[in-house]
Amino acid sequence: MNQPASTEGLRAKRRLRVVLAQPRGFCAGVERAIEIVERALEKYGPPIYVRHEIVHNRHVVERLRAKGARFVDELDEIPPGSVTIFSAHGVSRQVEHAAEQRTLPVIDATCPLVSKVHSEGQRYAGQGREIILIGHAGHPEIEGTMGRIDGKVHLISKAEEVSDLKVSDPDKLAFITQTTLSVDDTRAVIDALKARFPKIVGPDTKDICYATQNRQRAVHNLAMDVDVVLVVGAANSSNSNRLREIAVEQGVRAYLIADADALDPVWLDGIGSVGITAGASAPEDLVQDLIDRLGEIAEVELQTLPGITENVRFRMPAELAEMSA
Repeated sequence: MNQPASTEGLRAKRRLRVVLAQPRGFCAGVERAIEIVERALEKYGPPIYVRHEIVHNRHVVERLRAKGARFVDELDEIPPGSVTIFSAHGVSRQVEHAAEQRTLPVIDATCPLVSKVHSEGQRYAGQGREIILIGHAGHPEIEGTMGRIDGKVHLISKAEEVSDLKVSDPDKLAFITQTTLSVDDTRAVIDALKARFPKIVGPDTKDICYATQNRQRAVHNLAMDVDVVLVVGAANSSNSNRLREIAVEQGVRAYLIADADALDPVWLDGIGSVGITAGASAPEDLVQDLIDRLGEIAEVELQTLPGITENVRFRMPAELAEMSA
Protein backbone atom coordinates (compact mmCIF):
# COMPACT_ATOMS: atom_id res chain seq x y z
CA MET A 1 0.00 0.00 0.00
CA ASN A 2 1.40 3.39 -1.05
CA GLN A 3 2.20 5.77 1.75
CA PRO A 4 0.74 9.28 1.34
CA ALA A 5 3.26 11.95 0.45
CA SER A 6 4.13 14.35 3.21
CA THR A 7 2.54 17.77 3.21
CA GLU A 8 6.02 19.32 3.02
CA GLY A 9 6.82 17.32 -0.09
CA LEU A 10 3.63 18.42 -1.85
CA ARG A 11 4.07 22.08 -0.99
CA ALA A 12 5.09 23.94 -4.14
CA LYS A 13 6.90 27.26 -4.25
CA ARG A 14 4.61 30.20 -4.79
CA ARG A 15 4.98 32.08 -8.04
CA LEU A 16 6.56 35.52 -8.10
CA ARG A 17 6.63 37.83 -11.10
CA VAL A 18 10.00 39.63 -11.19
CA VAL A 19 10.20 42.63 -13.49
CA LEU A 20 13.49 44.31 -14.47
CA ALA A 21 13.72 48.01 -15.29
CA GLN A 22 15.32 48.99 -18.58
CA PRO A 23 17.79 50.69 -18.47
CA ARG A 24 19.38 50.01 -15.09
CA GLY A 25 22.85 49.77 -13.60
CA PHE A 26 26.12 51.02 -15.07
CA CYS A 27 26.13 54.17 -17.16
CA ALA A 28 28.85 55.08 -19.67
CA GLY A 29 30.63 57.38 -17.19
CA VAL A 30 30.90 54.62 -14.59
CA GLU A 31 32.01 52.05 -17.17
CA ARG A 32 34.70 54.45 -18.34
CA ALA A 33 35.95 55.18 -14.81
CA ILE A 34 36.24 51.50 -13.91
CA GLU A 35 37.96 50.72 -17.20
CA ILE A 36 40.43 53.54 -16.59
CA VAL A 37 41.51 51.94 -13.31
CA GLU A 38 41.76 48.50 -14.89
CA ARG A 39 43.79 49.75 -17.86
CA ALA A 40 46.08 51.75 -15.59
CA LEU A 41 46.73 48.65 -13.48
CA GLU A 42 47.56 46.71 -16.62
CA LYS A 43 49.83 49.41 -18.07
CA TYR A 44 51.65 50.62 -14.96
CA GLY A 45 51.19 47.70 -12.56
CA PRO A 46 49.89 47.88 -9.00
CA PRO A 47 49.53 49.78 -6.86
CA ILE A 48 47.49 52.50 -8.55
CA TYR A 49 46.12 55.19 -6.24
CA VAL A 50 42.57 56.51 -6.56
CA ARG A 51 41.40 59.63 -4.76
CA HIS A 52 38.07 58.72 -3.13
CA GLU A 53 35.89 55.85 -4.35
CA ILE A 54 36.12 55.64 -8.13
CA VAL A 55 32.32 55.26 -8.09
CA HIS A 56 29.88 54.88 -5.19
CA ASN A 57 29.67 51.13 -4.90
CA ARG A 58 31.47 48.98 -2.33
CA HIS A 59 31.52 45.88 -4.54
CA VAL A 60 33.17 47.75 -7.41
CA VAL A 61 35.73 49.32 -5.07
CA GLU A 62 36.60 46.00 -3.41
CA ARG A 63 37.05 44.24 -6.77
CA LEU A 64 39.44 46.94 -7.93
CA ARG A 65 41.23 46.89 -4.59
CA ALA A 66 41.80 43.15 -5.04
CA LYS A 67 43.50 43.91 -8.37
CA GLY A 68 45.88 46.42 -6.79
CA ALA A 69 44.02 49.73 -6.62
CA ARG A 70 44.50 51.75 -3.44
CA PHE A 71 41.75 54.19 -2.44
CA VAL A 72 42.70 57.25 -0.41
CA ASP A 73 40.89 60.27 0.98
CA GLU A 74 43.57 62.84 0.27
CA LEU A 75 46.57 63.23 -2.00
CA ASP A 76 49.10 63.40 0.86
CA GLU A 77 48.43 59.69 1.46
CA ILE A 78 49.90 58.87 -1.97
CA PRO A 79 53.64 58.04 -2.22
CA PRO A 80 55.67 60.38 -4.45
CA GLY A 81 55.65 59.45 -8.13
CA SER A 82 52.68 57.07 -7.86
CA VAL A 83 50.11 56.95 -10.64
CA THR A 84 47.00 58.73 -9.35
CA ILE A 85 43.42 58.62 -10.62
CA PHE A 86 40.72 61.19 -9.95
CA SER A 87 37.27 59.63 -9.46
CA ALA A 88 34.29 59.93 -11.81
CA HIS A 89 32.81 62.68 -9.61
CA GLY A 90 35.50 65.21 -10.54
CA VAL A 91 37.81 67.32 -8.38
CA SER A 92 38.37 70.99 -7.62
CA ARG A 93 41.19 73.03 -9.10
CA GLN A 94 42.80 73.04 -5.65
CA VAL A 95 43.09 69.24 -5.70
CA GLU A 96 44.40 69.34 -9.27
CA HIS A 97 47.04 71.93 -8.34
CA ALA A 98 48.05 69.95 -5.25
CA ALA A 99 48.71 66.92 -7.47
CA GLU A 100 50.81 69.08 -9.80
CA GLN A 101 52.86 70.44 -6.90
CA ARG A 102 53.60 66.88 -5.79
CA THR A 103 54.36 65.95 -9.44
CA LEU A 104 51.95 63.02 -9.25
CA PRO A 105 51.22 61.46 -12.66
CA VAL A 106 47.44 61.93 -12.83
CA ILE A 107 44.81 60.19 -14.93
CA ASP A 108 41.46 61.97 -14.81
CA ALA A 109 38.42 59.65 -14.70
CA THR A 110 35.92 62.51 -14.29
CA CYS A 111 32.73 61.67 -16.17
CA PRO A 112 32.62 63.75 -19.38
CA LEU A 113 29.11 64.91 -18.46
CA VAL A 114 30.43 66.24 -15.15
CA SER A 115 33.24 67.98 -17.03
CA LYS A 116 30.59 69.56 -19.26
CA VAL A 117 28.88 71.04 -16.19
CA HIS A 118 32.25 72.45 -15.10
CA SER A 119 32.70 74.07 -18.52
CA GLU A 120 29.20 75.54 -18.46
CA GLY A 121 29.77 77.03 -15.02
CA GLN A 122 33.11 78.49 -16.07
CA ARG A 123 31.56 79.99 -19.20
CA TYR A 124 28.75 81.65 -17.25
CA ALA A 125 31.18 82.94 -14.62
CA GLY A 126 33.31 84.35 -17.43
CA GLN A 127 30.28 86.41 -18.48
CA GLY A 128 30.26 88.00 -15.03
CA ARG A 129 27.31 85.97 -13.76
CA GLU A 130 26.83 84.57 -10.28
CA ILE A 131 26.12 80.84 -10.43
CA ILE A 132 23.21 79.00 -8.80
CA LEU A 133 24.27 75.35 -8.45
CA ILE A 134 21.38 72.92 -7.92
CA GLY A 135 22.62 69.88 -6.01
CA HIS A 136 23.28 68.20 -2.68
CA ALA A 137 25.77 69.65 -0.20
CA GLY A 138 28.63 67.31 0.62
CA HIS A 139 28.40 65.26 -2.56
CA PRO A 140 31.86 64.83 -4.16
CA GLU A 141 30.58 66.10 -7.51
CA ILE A 142 29.32 69.31 -5.89
CA GLU A 143 32.63 69.87 -4.10
CA GLY A 144 34.49 69.43 -7.38
CA THR A 145 32.13 71.68 -9.36
CA MET A 146 32.19 74.51 -6.80
CA GLY A 147 35.97 74.31 -6.79
CA ARG A 148 36.11 74.72 -10.56
CA ILE A 149 34.20 77.97 -10.91
CA ASP A 150 35.65 81.43 -10.32
CA GLY A 151 33.32 83.87 -8.64
CA LYS A 152 30.26 83.45 -6.44
CA VAL A 153 28.44 80.10 -6.41
CA HIS A 154 25.18 79.62 -4.48
CA LEU A 155 24.27 75.98 -3.69
CA ILE A 156 20.59 75.11 -3.34
CA SER A 157 18.66 71.85 -3.51
CA LYS A 158 14.98 72.83 -3.11
CA ALA A 159 12.61 75.35 -4.66
CA GLU A 160 11.86 76.72 -1.18
CA GLU A 161 15.44 77.96 -0.91
CA VAL A 162 15.13 80.29 -3.90
CA SER A 163 13.35 83.02 -1.91
CA ASP A 164 16.29 83.22 0.52
CA LEU A 165 18.96 83.75 -2.15
CA LYS A 166 20.92 86.99 -1.82
CA VAL A 167 22.57 87.93 -5.12
CA SER A 168 24.50 90.97 -6.27
CA ASP A 169 22.67 91.50 -9.57
CA PRO A 170 19.44 89.61 -10.33
CA ASP A 171 19.98 90.26 -14.03
CA LYS A 172 23.38 88.53 -14.10
CA LEU A 173 22.66 84.99 -12.94
CA ALA A 174 23.02 81.47 -14.35
CA PHE A 175 22.13 78.02 -13.05
CA ILE A 176 23.78 74.62 -13.48
CA THR A 177 22.86 71.25 -11.98
CA GLN A 178 24.44 68.17 -10.43
CA THR A 179 24.45 65.37 -13.03
CA THR A 180 22.77 62.82 -10.76
CA LEU A 181 19.62 64.97 -10.78
CA SER A 182 17.09 64.60 -13.59
CA VAL A 183 14.90 67.08 -15.45
CA ASP A 184 12.05 66.08 -13.13
CA ASP A 185 14.22 66.59 -10.02
CA THR A 186 15.25 70.11 -11.01
CA ARG A 187 12.08 71.38 -12.71
CA ALA A 188 10.52 72.93 -9.60
CA VAL A 189 13.79 74.61 -8.59
CA ILE A 190 14.40 76.00 -12.08
CA ASP A 191 10.79 77.23 -12.33
CA ALA A 192 11.19 79.03 -8.99
CA LEU A 193 14.48 80.57 -10.15
CA LYS A 194 12.94 81.81 -13.40
CA ALA A 195 9.92 83.21 -11.55
CA ARG A 196 12.11 85.26 -9.19
CA PHE A 197 14.93 86.03 -11.65
CA PRO A 198 13.36 86.30 -15.15
CA LYS A 199 16.73 86.99 -16.83
CA ILE A 200 18.53 83.94 -15.38
CA VAL A 201 20.13 81.66 -17.98
CA GLY A 202 21.03 77.98 -17.90
CA PRO A 203 21.80 74.94 -20.04
CA ASP A 204 19.15 73.27 -22.16
CA THR A 205 17.40 70.31 -20.53
CA LYS A 206 19.00 68.04 -23.15
CA ASP A 207 22.29 68.67 -21.33
CA ILE A 208 20.97 66.84 -18.23
CA CYS A 209 22.72 63.50 -17.72
CA TYR A 210 20.99 61.06 -20.08
CA ALA A 211 21.61 58.10 -17.74
CA THR A 212 19.99 59.73 -14.73
CA GLN A 213 16.91 60.69 -16.71
CA ASN A 214 16.58 57.28 -18.38
CA ARG A 215 16.87 55.33 -15.13
CA GLN A 216 14.39 57.54 -13.33
CA ARG A 217 11.81 57.23 -16.09
CA ALA A 218 12.33 53.48 -16.11
CA VAL A 219 11.76 53.09 -12.35
CA HIS A 220 8.70 55.34 -12.58
CA ASN A 221 7.20 52.95 -15.14
CA LEU A 222 8.36 49.93 -13.15
CA ALA A 223 6.68 51.11 -9.94
CA MET A 224 3.34 51.32 -11.75
CA ASP A 225 3.55 47.63 -12.65
CA VAL A 226 4.67 45.88 -9.43
CA ASP A 227 3.85 45.52 -5.73
CA VAL A 228 7.31 46.35 -4.37
CA VAL A 229 10.54 47.76 -5.87
CA LEU A 230 14.09 46.73 -4.97
CA VAL A 231 16.86 49.16 -5.91
CA VAL A 232 20.35 47.68 -5.99
CA GLY A 233 22.83 50.36 -5.02
CA ALA A 234 24.98 51.88 -2.32
CA ALA A 235 23.56 53.91 0.56
CA ASN A 236 25.90 56.80 -0.36
CA SER A 237 24.84 56.76 -4.02
CA SER A 238 22.75 59.86 -4.80
CA ASN A 239 21.17 58.43 -7.93
CA SER A 240 20.32 55.11 -6.23
CA ASN A 241 18.56 56.86 -3.36
CA ARG A 242 16.58 58.94 -5.84
CA LEU A 243 15.42 55.79 -7.67
CA ARG A 244 13.97 54.46 -4.43
CA GLU A 245 12.28 57.79 -3.71
CA ILE A 246 10.66 57.86 -7.15
CA ALA A 247 9.18 54.41 -6.63
CA VAL A 248 7.80 55.48 -3.23
CA GLU A 249 6.29 58.58 -4.85
CA GLN A 250 4.24 56.22 -7.03
CA GLY A 251 2.72 54.72 -3.88
CA VAL A 252 4.79 51.53 -3.92
CA ARG A 253 7.01 50.16 -1.15
CA ALA A 254 10.64 50.37 -2.19
CA TYR A 255 13.94 49.34 -0.60
CA LEU A 256 17.53 50.29 -1.38
CA ILE A 257 19.80 47.26 -0.89
CA ALA A 258 23.53 46.85 -1.39
CA ASP A 259 23.21 43.26 -2.64
CA ALA A 260 21.15 40.07 -2.41
CA ASP A 261 22.27 39.44 1.17
CA ALA A 262 20.37 42.55 2.25
CA LEU A 263 17.03 41.21 1.01
CA ASP A 264 14.50 40.66 3.80
CA PRO A 265 12.03 37.90 2.77
CA VAL A 266 9.39 39.60 4.93
CA TRP A 267 9.17 42.32 2.27
CA LEU A 268 7.71 39.70 -0.10
CA ASP A 269 4.90 38.54 2.19
CA GLY A 270 1.56 38.69 0.43
CA ILE A 271 2.84 40.15 -2.84
CA GLY A 272 2.80 38.77 -6.37
CA SER A 273 5.31 40.97 -8.19
CA VAL A 274 8.70 42.54 -7.52
CA GLY A 275 10.44 45.20 -9.58
CA ILE A 276 14.23 45.43 -9.72
CA THR A 277 16.40 48.30 -10.84
CA ALA A 278 19.97 49.35 -10.05
CA GLY A 279 21.80 52.62 -9.56
CA ALA A 280 24.30 53.83 -12.16
CA SER A 281 27.23 52.51 -10.08
CA ALA A 282 25.81 49.03 -9.45
CA PRO A 283 27.16 46.13 -11.57
CA GLU A 284 24.70 43.83 -13.31
CA ASP A 285 25.95 40.70 -11.54
CA LEU A 286 24.48 42.09 -8.30
CA VAL A 287 21.09 42.20 -10.04
CA GLN A 288 21.53 38.60 -11.18
CA ASP A 289 22.47 37.55 -7.63
CA LEU A 290 19.26 39.15 -6.40
CA ILE A 291 17.21 37.28 -9.00
CA ASP A 292 18.85 34.04 -7.87
CA ARG A 293 18.02 34.84 -4.25
CA LEU A 294 14.39 35.48 -5.14
CA GLY A 295 14.42 32.14 -6.94
CA GLU A 296 15.27 30.42 -3.66
CA ILE A 297 12.14 31.92 -2.11
CA ALA A 298 9.65 31.58 -4.96
CA GLU A 299 9.16 30.30 -8.49
CA VAL A 300 10.32 33.31 -10.49
CA GLU A 301 8.67 34.47 -13.68
CA LEU A 302 11.21 36.94 -15.10
CA GLN A 303 10.25 39.86 -17.34
CA THR A 304 12.01 43.01 -18.57
CA LEU A 305 10.04 46.18 -19.14
CA PRO A 306 10.43 47.81 -22.55
CA GLY A 307 12.79 50.76 -22.32
CA ILE A 308 15.67 52.68 -23.82
CA THR A 309 18.74 50.73 -24.89
CA GLU A 310 21.81 52.84 -24.19
CA ASN A 311 24.82 52.60 -26.49
CA VAL A 312 26.83 55.60 -25.29
CA ARG A 313 30.59 55.16 -24.96
CA PHE A 314 33.06 57.79 -23.76
CA ARG A 315 36.65 58.04 -24.95
CA MET A 316 39.53 56.89 -22.81
CA PRO A 317 42.16 59.40 -21.63
CA ALA A 318 44.95 59.76 -24.15
CA GLU A 319 47.51 57.87 -22.04
CA LEU A 320 45.27 54.78 -22.00
CA ALA A 321 43.53 55.10 -25.35
CA GLU A 322 45.95 52.84 -27.24
CA MET A 323 45.22 49.87 -24.97
CA SER A 324 42.52 47.34 -25.82
CA ALA A 325 39.49 47.14 -23.53
